[in-house]
Amino acid sequence: MGERLNRIRRKCEPLLRRLFHAYFLIVRGMTLGVRAVVLDADNRVFLVRHSYVSGWHLPGGGVDHGETMEQAMRRELKEEGDIDLTGAARLHGIFLNSHVSRRDHVAVYVVRQFRQECVPEPNREIVECGFFAITALPEGTTRGTLLRIAEVLDGSPLIATWR
Repeated sequence: MGERLNRIRRKCEPLLRRLFHAYFLIVRGMTLGVRAVVLDADNRVFLVRHSYVSGWHLPGGGVDHGETMEQAMRRELKEEGDIDLTGAARLHGIFLNSHVSRRDHVAVYVVRQFRQECVPEPNREIVECGFFAITALPEGTTRGTLLRIAEVLDGSPLIATWR
């Protein structure tokens, strides 16, 4: 009897896995985003200002279906800053961003090896972007952005929430 149940379970397992996954997506819908602390040779940080939300932010965005976090980070850097990685990015941490929802998480990468042919012109999404000295960050740099920069450059302790 036990062997028969195991065979049935093994046969049904792929379907059950899909059903449970769909159920948890509905009940526990979680969103995942990425951001990057992009630092040039002078330790200046790349920031963007969006058209749809106030403040200066680390570049980034949502992870699309079928996309890894690193793929999303690379795509967002290209879209928002015409930045192409020339070396490996380092995962800094994953943070709960409860400003968006209690289920939104943001993976933050540190990028030091890259190339940028030119600073992109303003567009519908990004109205301003550029590299800024840590001592001269633009007014309106968000608190979460300031925390991540301090963690990366000053060795401040990681705070699990975006804030």
